[in-house]
Amino acid sequence: MLVHDLTIPAAASFDEDLALLPAALDDNVPAYVLAKVAHSDWLAISYVPDSANIRDKMLYASTRASLLKALGSTLFTDTIFATSKADLTPEAYASHRRHVTAPKPLSAREQEMAEVRAAESSGAYEGSRARVNHIGAGVGLIWSQPLEDAVRLFAQAEHGAIVVVEIDRPTETLVLKSSSDASIDNLATLLPSSQPSYALFAWPHQYTTPPRREIVFIYSCPSGSPIKDRMIYSSGVYSTYLAAKNLLLGASPAAHIAARKIETSDPAELDEAHLRAELGLDAAPADAQSPGNRAGNEERKSFARPRGPARKR
Repeated sequence: MLVHDLTIPAAASFDEDLALLPAALDDNVPAYVLAKVAHSDWLAISYVPDSANIRDKMLYASTRASLLKALGSTLFTDTIFATSKADLTPEAYASHRRHVTAPKPLSAREQEMAEVRAAESSGAYEGSRARVNHIGAGVGLIWSQPLEDAVRLFAQAEHGAIVVVEIDRPTETLVLKSSSDASIDNLATLLPSSQPSYALFAWPHQYTTPPRREIVFIYSCPSGSPIKDRMIYSSGVYSTYLAAKNLLLGASPAAHIAARKIETSDPAELDEAHLRAELGLDAAPADAQSPGNRAGNEERKSFARPRGPARKR
C-alpha cells in the first residue's frame, strides 16, 4: 500500500527546492517523489538506491508504471529513475534535461541522408555566392555555351535524342557531358551509373493523338554516388529544369515538353513502361484510340440483351 511520507512546500525556484530533496530521503529505502516543476507540469521521480534490498527493488520496479497511470500519466512531463541521492541534485537534473533535449545520435549514413534532405528543401543551389542565370531562370547554375548550343540543336531535331548534363563543381557550371541519338530501348545505358546527372530525352511515341516527340527532363541520382554531388544536384534540379524549359521553347516554340519531371535513383529502371507510368500516358497506342477503331471496338463489344423467362401456357 502506498503511504504518504513527507511534503516539502515550494519556497523558491524549482532548482533551489530540488536541492532540499536528498536530505529528506533515506540512503537505503526506495521512494516515489512527485515534484511540481511549473504551474501544471509535474516530475515523477522513482528513487531506488543500489543498496536497497532485492524485494524492495522488485516491488518498486513492478509498480512504477501502474502508479503513473493511476495518477494520470499526462500530468507528468518528465520522469527520472534515480539510484542514488547524487542523481537528484540540481546539477544532475540539468544534465538529465540536456540529454533529453539533445538531438538523437545518427549513424554516418543517417547523417548523410539528413544533409541531402536539408539541401533538397533549401531551394535552388547558390554555391558560395548568388548567381543570376543568363538565360532567364532566376538564381541558378551557369550554363556553358557548348551546352546551350547542344540543347538548341536538340530542340529543333525531329528524331529521338538525348543531352546529358553534368555540373562542374569548381566553377558551379552546367556542362555538356554527351549528346547523341537515343531511343527508349537504350535510354538507361546512356546515363551515368555511378554519379548524378541531368538529361533531356526526346521520345517520339504514339501514346497520344496525334503522335508527338515528347521532351522529358530526367534527374538521375544513383544511390551510390558521392554525397557532395548528390546534395548539389538535388538542390539544383528545379532551377535547371526551368532554365532548360525556357531554352527549349526559345529554340523551338512548338516543342512539346513533358509536364512532369522524371527522377530516379537507378537509371536501369528507365524503360518504356516506367516513362509511360510516370508521364501518365495511356497504355494503348494512339491509332488504337482513333474514331474508326473505337467504333469497331464498340461494334464488336455490343451489349447482348439476355432473353427473358418463357411464358406459362
